[in-house]
Amino acid sequence: MTKTRSIGVAGLGFLGRGIAVCLQNHGFHVVALEPRGAVASSGSLTLAQGAEELRDCEFIIETITEDFAAKNALFDELEKYVGPAVPIASNTSAIPISSLQAKRKYPQRFAGMHWAPPAETTRLMEIIRGDQTDDETIQRIVDLAQELGKEPGIVRKDIAGFVANRLAYAMYREALHMLEEGVAELETIDLLCKNSLGLWAPVCGPFRWMDMTGGPALYAKAMEWIVPTLSNQAEVSETMKKMRETNGYFYPRTPEIVDEWQAKLDEQAGRMAIQPTD
Repeated sequence: MTKTRSIGVAGLGFLGRGIAVCLQNHGFHVVALEPRGAVASSGSLTLAQGAEELRDCEFIIETITEDFAAKNALFDELEKYVGPAVPIASNTSAIPISSLQAKRKYPQRFAGMHWAPPAETTRLMEIIRGDQTDDETIQRIVDLAQELGKEPGIVRKDIAGFVANRLAYAMYREALHMLEEGVAELETIDLLCKNSLGLWAPVCGPFRWMDMTGGPALYAKAMEWIVPTLSNQAEVSETMKKMRETNGYFYPRTPEIVDEWQAKLDEQAGRMAIQPTD
C-alpha cells in the first residue's frame, strides 16, 4: 500500500474541522481550503485560499455545504490543478455520487466518503461507489479509512442517503408519524428509542440483532402485524414543514441546555473513540 501523506480538505465547517484534526492526529499534513481564513495555519495544517494550493495533495476530501451547484463549482476548480490520478472524495450525506461525477473530466476517481461527527473520534466511514468509480479509488479510500482507525463499509449501489442515513431517516419518519397520530409524546418516543436502540446499536446492526433475539422467523411474524401500519408517506411531514418555516426545535433550547446535551454526546463519543497513532 502506498501511504498518502498530504491530504487536501476543502471546507472547514461542521465536519471539516474534525476531519482535519483526525488526519493530523494520524500523521498527515493537511492543506485546508478555507477562503474565509477561519483557522490559522500550524505545523501540520496549511490554510489555503484557493484550489491551486491543493495541487500537490495526494488525496482530496470535499466537505462543503450540501449544495449540488456549490460542490460542482468546487470540483471545476479542483480539476484545473489536481492531477488525474488523485482521488477526490465527497463527504456528502445525501447527494448521489453518480450525479456529482457525471460531468467530471476523470469521473473514475470520484467517490463518496461519508464521515460522522465528531469526525476525529467516530468510527463510521461510509464509502460510496458511483456509477463510474473505479476499484483503485475505492481501495485508496479503504486504505486511508483503516489507517485512520475507521471501520469502512462500502456501499456498492449509489442511492440518495446511502445506507446509514436511509436507515436513520426511515426511523425519523416513523417517529414523526407516531407523534402526529398521538401514539405517544415526543419525550416518550425519544425515551423508548434510547432504551431500545441504545442497548444493541453500539454493538451490532439490525441483522445481527435479529439473529441474536429470536431469528428471522420470529421477526417475520411480527412484521406481518407491524409493516402494514408503518408510515410510507412520500412527502415531508406537516410537523417538519411547520418547524422548517419557523426554524424551530423539538425541545426548549438555551445555551445551557445545548451545552448539557453536547457534553453527553461527547462523553458517549469518547467511549467509542478511535485512538490516534504515535
